[in-house]
Amino acid sequence: MTDAPPTTGLHHVTNICTDIEETAAFYEDVLGWHTVKRTQNYDDPGTPHYYFSSTPEGEPGTNVTYFEYPNSQGTPGPGASHHFAFGVEDEATLREWREHLEAHDVRVSEVKDRTYFKSVYFTDPDGLVFELATRGPGVTRDEDDPGGEVIDPFEAGYEN
Repeated sequence: MTDAPPTTGLHHVTNICTDIEETAAFYEDVLGWHTVKRTQNYDDPGTPHYYFSSTPEGEPGTNVTYFEYPNSQGTPGPGASHHFAFGVEDEATLREWREHLEAHDVRVSEVKDRTYFKSVYFTDPDGLVFELATRGPGVTRDEDDPGGEVIDPFEAGYEN
């Protein structure tokens, strides 16, 4: 560990979309989230900046925000996020989510066993990859000191 000052955890994630109203409908109607702020990008006045939260109050740590750039298309690679994950309590809830997403015509993966959690993957209207992941069993499943050794999942025989 370093002597870096402490943080309180993830505050929010900001993404880019091509249609803010379509993105708002996805968060509200499909994910059941709340639109907690409609404003504009402080660094690019006139660009819509919406905040979505899993809670009505939108407290830090629960927000995903979007800037709208209608004529843009990102390219995955260095400097870009691969995906981000929302947590769910357990596998039963994960399977409920999978059914819910399918009922809203969202293509969703089968349940994947990621050793430390189980998850499903899907995309938003612009193709941003989302994951829903269970809380457990957790990173201590196969080592007492988290991060203390390098683990090869293929050598260890983990499923997928």
